[in-house]
Amino acid sequence: MDYYRQFSLKNYNSFKTEASAKIFCQPKNVEELRRCLTEHPYEQKLIIGGGCNLFFTKDFDGLVIHPELKGLREISDEEEEDEDIFIEVNASEDWDGFVSYCVERGFAGLENLSLIPGTVGAAPIQNIGAYGAEVKDVIHEVVAINMVTGEAVSFSNAECEFGYRDSIFKRTNKYLIISVVFHLKRTFVYTPKYFDLNKELEDIEEPTIQDVRNAVIRVRQRKLPDEKVLPNAGSFFKNPYISQEHVEKIKTDYPELPAFLQKDGSVKTSAAFLIDKAGYKGIRIGNIGTYPNQPLIIVNYGSSDGNDIVRFMREIQSAVKDTFNIELEPEVRIF
Repeated sequence: MDYYRQFSLKNYNSFKTEASAKIFCQPKNVEELRRCLTEHPYEQKLIIGGGCNLFFTKDFDGLVIHPELKGLREISDEEEEDEDIFIEVNASEDWDGFVSYCVERGFAGLENLSLIPGTVGAAPIQNIGAYGAEVKDVIHEVVAINMVTGEAVSFSNAECEFGYRDSIFKRTNKYLIISVVFHLKRTFVYTPKYFDLNKELEDIEEPTIQDVRNAVIRVRQRKLPDEKVLPNAGSFFKNPYISQEHVEKIKTDYPELPAFLQKDGSVKTSAAFLIDKAGYKGIRIGNIGTYPNQPLIIVNYGSSDGNDIVRFMREIQSAVKDTFNIELEPEVRIF
């Protein structure tokens, strides 16, 4: 395994911002992974998968690890073979490639998460979600390496401490995920969850799992830019949770405010709606802007400096705070 010094990270973040890593390596198996950890015990460490949910504002003074852990295996369960299927997938596998693999075989549970960029290992870190589904709903187990001890640790679904775009892996930054075990179903029945998806499927009486994947892809392609064509990191902000009293106050001026009551009594609302009404849909300042079809997406029209993105982000946050008294929290990781 080779180590590279002052290695450019421009092609390892989907915003294409310019930065260098003090040290960079690409371990191809768990043994090499452990070796790069033990050989650099005192270096600050950053794990990069597809780089689809982060960007850089400066050089990284430490070790950047870009694992290349590929492969998957289906795990049969004799007692529940007719309905349940468990699949262990190594962390560097392409996420949408894995979703396609499952849909082609009729394994249900991931179809609503089609066309999300990134790797399998990144999915539990962020607890990715879309169109009424979250990856936590189908994760059985996560296997990771403790980056201090090099020890392999297995996490049950509960031990992952999943939250909204959150997990123990994101909060602690102590573990490097090497594989994920998914619990899927061999039979599929479409359950309406999300307005845009329901509308896309309204002319199909009994949608198949492939129909759902195709519909998700069509909706995403209409609304969201291709990061290979127009650099972005997907949804930039988390949807905020506010009180019911706050909702009622906002609705006096904005009665169409999306509001989804949660079990704990809080209300989830739409960051895209807030950004739009604060006047930032389709706005461009210099080489940074919001995507015209979806204000939740910040896009890079040509800047190599991540600080330009940060300045634009703060301007949106300030406008939403002034208009709604709501603080938007970035979903994207900023280094």
